[in-house]
Amino acid sequence: MRKITLKLLTKLPTKFVTNGLALIIILFIYGVVGSYFIMGLNLVDSIYYAIITMTTVGYGDYTPDTGIQKIFATTLALAGVALLAYVFNILLTNFQERMSKYSKGARTMTKINDMDDYYILCGCGRVGSVVFEELRQRNQNVIVIEKNKEICENIEENDSVVTIPKDATEDDLIAKLAGDKCNSVIISTGDDVSNLFIVLTIRETNPDAWIVTRASKLENISRLKKAGADKIVSPEVIGGKDLYFESTRPHVLRLTVKHGLDELLDEFKIITKHGCTLETIDYHMPGIETPLSRDIKTMDLEEGKKYVNYLNSHPKAKTALENLYKSVNNIHSHSISGPDKPTFDRLIKDLEKQEEIIGKNLTNKEIAEITRKNS
Repeated sequence: MRKITLKLLTKLPTKFVTNGLALIIILFIYGVVGSYFIMGLNLVDSIYYAIITMTTVGYGDYTPDTGIQKIFATTLALAGVALLAYVFNILLTNFQERMSKYSKGARTMTKINDMDDYYILCGCGRVGSVVFEELRQRNQNVIVIEKNKEICENIEENDSVVTIPKDATEDDLIAKLAGDKCNSVIISTGDDVSNLFIVLTIRETNPDAWIVTRASKLENISRLKKAGADKIVSPEVIGGKDLYFESTRPHVLRLTVKHGLDELLDEFKIITKHGCTLETIDYHMPGIETPLSRDIKTMDLEEGKKYVNYLNSHPKAKTALENLYKSVNNIHSHSISGPDKPTFDRLIKDLEKQEEIIGKNLTNKEIAEITRKNS
């Protein structure tokens, strides 16, 4: 019962304090007027009698004699006690609430100072909650800044998770936190204006901070980039890509092949000859399941020629790519999209004449086993 009462009191609006003070003034006026007309006192004595009766001091120097006087004194005393108790209770509750907030804020800053490094997550809605789960699964230290107090209350805090229930745009707290110990600031609110303001606030005092932000609208990506965001992620773009790849899944082929850098252009000629698009290239480190991926997304032969010419005219870039091929023992996978299965069959036949095909539509785990044996 005590906890329920305290919870209700701490949620009382501050307007109740103002209303209580207003009622005390009204009661005081009632006491003065009643004392003047009912008790028959002069103005000064009426003020005096109203105060000592409202506060239940009652020195006894003025005693009500008639019935109406006794009723007046009783109502004034009871109303005074009730109102004064109400106002003082509200004031005390507000004071306790403020002290509690101050104490919690101090404990929060102590926990943050004890963290060796951390991620800052601004906004923990639909997108932010997914990011939070990814960070928590990897046992990362996370500071969640979320203006929705209910969301913060639903997050279980521990030594590696701290919640700050406030709007990140209201002050420069986030700029202070995004210092040397901050690995990255992830801004995932659904409002691009707020995201832009947060980016500017951080970048103003932390030029080296790594900032990743969400962009709800495509037209705001360039603005966020100019403001200082290092990476901008658009759920619209990601969702569109996922929809596209899911819709083309029956017409996407993953070929795991083995060849050197010299066969690069010939391979690309065969892919474009069949009207297919080279979507990605995955380089498989020996025995490691997760590959190193590159987005290509082209079916233009001229782009392939330009890239080969670039490598031939830039020895350092060519050497770096050659070293990458050597580190993966020339084993890599191509994700190729095409019109239909017969086209893929013809494509595979032509590629087999050019290079070694290890397999098609293999999983990363299967490829890791192959590369482990070949290493």
